[in-house]
Amino acid sequence: MKIIVTGAGGQLGSDLAKRLSAAGLESVNLDSSALDITDREAARRVFRREKPAIVINCAAYVKVDQAESEAEAAFKINAEGPAILAEEASRAGAALAHVSTDFVFDGAKSSPYTEEDETNPLNVYGRSKLEGERRVMEKQPRSVIVRTSWLYGSRGSNFVKTMIRLAEDRETLRVVCDQVGRPTWTGDLADALVSIAKRIQGGDSPYGIYHYSNEGFASWFDFAKAIVDEAGSGACLKCKEVIPVSTAEYPTPATRPRYSVLDSAKIKATFGLDIPHWRDSLRAMLKELYREEYA
Repeated sequence: MKIIVTGAGGQLGSDLAKRLSAAGLESVNLDSSALDITDREAARRVFRREKPAIVINCAAYVKVDQAESEAEAAFKINAEGPAILAEEASRAGAALAHVSTDFVFDGAKSSPYTEEDETNPLNVYGRSKLEGERRVMEKQPRSVIVRTSWLYGSRGSNFVKTMIRLAEDRETLRVVCDQVGRPTWTGDLADALVSIAKRIQGGDSPYGIYHYSNEGFASWFDFAKAIVDEAGSGACLKCKEVIPVSTAEYPTPATRPRYSVLDSAKIKATFGLDIPHWRDSLRAMLKELYREEYA
């Protein structure tokens, strides 16, 4: 049974491709140059050629602030593209797994968000991802939507790599301390997606919406401080202090939820997952990053 991975050149897609191979699962890994998910005819050709049993969509527009001025591009990639994949998956008899975001919530809660909580995105990015969820479930009910949060990996651009780069050049970093969430390593999420694919291949029907993020929670300040502390043993960092600042002191084009901690109880119970704490996963990611950089 063949699996198509879209967005395979990104930080999540590249980790997923490696883990599918390690698990002995046959995958066709397509980056954006191999398949533009917003091109219906191209998608149809790929489905006809490959005849997949499962499609895992890791392609996304993820520039949260830039989306405020590029709403059309965000909705095209995050909503129209997934809708095309869902339609083609339904036509081909394939199941679909699609990755979404904690930014579908407004952050007004003070306890972890479950899959049943009301959505209310505060920015264009969140609205585009929520519309993608809606269209996926409408076009292909045999879909698993996995919402995740604060994603980072050894490939691509992300908060961890940005903090390391800045810490190499600056003695102090100023980071927002009043936005709280769950940092999530792409390696762990990729493992979860492999587990989902295996269950679908086994004839199970675990369709619906799930939340997946690493255990524990942190503010961006907590996360940045941990990055500097953990990376200091593997890199020459100039940074001596991470300073907490408020959201008001660090305004951005996109409004972000103050609290977007996801409750992963449902996905753990359904798929029997053991999810690591974010700090342990940060260490694992940094080991991988430095191993690749200095190999």
